[in-house]
Parts: sequence; C-alpha cells; structure tokens
Amino acid sequence: MIDALNHLPRPRAGSAQLAQQFSDLAPPLTARQAAVESARCLYCYDAPCINACPSEIDIPSFIHRISDENLQGAAERILAANILGGSCARVCPTEILCQQACVRNNAQECAPVLIGQLQRYALDNAQFDQHPFQRSPATGKRVAVVGAGPAGLSCAHRLAMHGHDVVVFEAAEKPGGLNEYGIARYKLVDDYAQREVAFLLGIGGIEIRHGQRLSSNLSLSELRDQFDAVFLGLGLAAVRQLGLADEQAPGLLAATAYIRELRQADDLAQLPLADRCLVIGAGNTAIDMAVQMSRLGARDVNLVYRRGHADMGATGHEQDIAKANQVRLHTWARPDQVLLDGNGKVRGMRFMRTTLVEGRLRDTGDTFELAADAIFTAIGQCFDEASLYDPLAAQLARDGERIRVDAHMRTSLPGVYAGGDCTALGQDLTVQAVQHGKVAAHAIHAQLMLNVEAA
Repeated sequence: MIDALNHLPRPRAGSAQLAQQFSDLAPPLTARQAAVESARCLYCYDAPCINACPSEIDIPSFIHRISDENLQGAAERILAANILGGSCARVCPTEILCQQACVRNNAQECAPVLIGQLQRYALDNAQFDQHPFQRSPATGKRVAVVGAGPAGLSCAHRLAMHGHDVVVFEAAEKPGGLNEYGIARYKLVDDYAQREVAFLLGIGGIEIRHGQRLSSNLSLSELRDQFDAVFLGLGLAAVRQLGLADEQAPGLLAATAYIRELRQADDLAQLPLADRCLVIGAGNTAIDMAVQMSRLGARDVNLVYRRGHADMGATGHEQDIAKANQVRLHTWARPDQVLLDGNGKVRGMRFMRTTLVEGRLRDTGDTFELAADAIFTAIGQCFDEASLYDPLAAQLARDGERIRVDAHMRTSLPGVYAGGDCTALGQDLTVQAVQHGKVAAHAIHAQLMLNVEAA
C-alpha cells in the first residue's frame, strides 16, 4: 500500500461495482460495425493517415482486408509495422494522428474513419496458430536491451526476427513498461499488457531478466563488452517536484505512483480514496489520475493547470473524458502553498492565479484555495540521472536531460543505441517508442551484418 495515503479511507463501493467502473473505456466494434466502418475508407493512393502514423502502418491496406473479412491478413499487416499494435490501438491519440489526417475528417463529414477501433478489431479477432513472424537463421550475435517497455520490446522483437539473440534487462517485476504500470486501468483492462508481451515473445530468441537496473546492478561497460550491441530503452523513471515546502507531507504523492498501485491491485476496494482530490498537471497522466479517482468514488475531483486549455498536453478527447467523469478543470493557476492540518497531513492547496504578459507567464497576485484530502502531482516525468552513474554511461551525449541520438537511434557511443522517452525525439507516445525500437533494431542489424562482411 502507498504509505503517504494510508490515513485515507477505502472506497465505499464494493469490489464488483468498482471493477465495472474500470471496464473498457471504448467497447470493441462488433463485426457489423467493423464492416460498415471499413467500407467508409477511400483507400487513398497517397494516404495521409499513413504519414500521420508514427509507426508507419499501412492503414488503407489493413482496412481493406477487414472489408474483405480477411482479419488474419489485416492483423499481420498491422503487426509487421507495429508489434504492439493492440495496445497502441487502445492508448494511441488517434484523434490527433491518423484520424485527424483522414480525408473523411472534413467540414462536410466531420467523421474520420475510426482507424484505432478498426485496428483493435483486427488484432482482437485474428486467430494465430503460431507466431505470425519467423526468425531468420541465427546470426550468432547477441544484443542487450535495457528496459522492457514499448521501445525495448519492439527493438527486441525486430532483432529476434533478424536472427539475433536478445537479452532484455528490466528493473521491474513485470515487462511492459508504461503499458503495464502507467496507463489508466480503463484503457488497458485485465491482463492485456502481459498477454501482448507473451505474444511478442512467441517469436523466440528473447530472454528477459528482471530486477536489473542500470548503474545499480548493471553496468553499461560490461554490457558493451559482453554483447555485440546495446539498446537503451530507459524511459523516464523520475518525477518532477513542485518545489514547495511540505511536499513530502502525508497526502501528497506523484500520480504515477498511485496509477502503478491501481493497475497492480487485485481488489480496487482496498485502495486509499481521497474523497476530495486535487491533481496538478495537464497531460494524459493528470487526466488518467483524475478520472480514476473519480471512478473510485471521490466526491470532489479538481485538476489545476498553470496555463489555458489550449496549452494542455492532454488532447481535447482526453479533456472530454475528464469532464464526462465530473472532473473540474481549473486553468491559469499555479501551486503556491501546500496547506496542512493540525496533524501535518494535507488539507488542501493555495494557488496563485496566472496570466500571460508579452508571452511570458506571470503571477497576478490573486490567490485562492482548494480543499483536498490528497494531492497528486502530474507535472511531468524526467530522466533518472542515477541510471547514468556508470562511468561509460556518463559519457553519453545529452540533449538537456535526455540521451542524444541520430535518425538511426545511434548514441554518441559506438555500439550503443537508444529510443523511447529517454531520448529527445517525438512526443513521448507509446506508438513513437515502438517505432524507435524498430528503427534501432534495423540499424543494429545493418551494422552487425556489415561487421560480419568486413571480417
């Protein structure tokens, strides 16, 4: 249990009712719905939806196969580009990517083809007797992958396809990264993340070693000596602080810590519940936290952001989900002081109202207070500097706090590649992490085979 919230009560609803509250956010399409929706696709020659997809899925092609009732072919076309296509279909912000680019999304129709739901339909209903991709002949090369999140898993699978042996080093007890520990429970329900990992591992040639953390019990120097190449999919393991006094008081917690606990809970009725809840932030994690607290039964849930709605990291779709779950969104206000009760526990927060002056955020001098039994911070995750304490890892070139890579995901150290959130590329999306892993795997394979030819 989360120590900082142990003083809070448990949900009033029973386990069965709470489980229903965390059922699938978007029910899957029926066969009839999928047939009707797939028929809307125009199969554009220069399909803008493909250009908008970070993992470069051939969208018109897989939709055409659905229309022909060839779900096996549709699923294989998706997985060939994105081996984690099932989870991406559920968590990817399609409304600002492929579906926004859909030619049906115009002033007359305002209704793009539901690409994400069709992708899910194909993958959920395809029947595979064996893994759809076969390994190439063994190359005798071994590659180390640090991190079993979307980037690392994608890289490992593609390397295995090329015939390399892969060892994945993961700090957590389960593989999956954010898909397992960081996504709202109503987006990836049941054990979907683990079933997807099991499917991915079905290709063979991939070993996962748990309890392995870089610069703790794992050295980049040793990895580079023992393996033919190394891929770093470290993610962003640390959380940003508010920089206020009393930030460690009981009742104040990083949203990611609670979401992790919620996703691993066997019984939601045993989770601590803040009847009055404050969430600080404006991204998808903030929305996920606020909505889940509301679904657990919180009476009063407020999300506060220092800028306006247009600047929020969460998409309009995510904001609508929050509003539909009775979450109040407050903008133009920043945390000013943590308010404590007589026992030193959180009782609320004072906020300073903000405004823009010549493009810069300024305080107005006006303040207001919101009562809360718990405050959850979701102001961004950051790179865990401890992971680069290893002498060799410390030599990695950085862009700010993140690892610098080129277009082929190569770092400044020969033989070391990186991808996903730990790099400065992209928008920290699952689908982009998958693409990073795939691109890195192709680059690693090309380099290893070049070395073989040179020898």
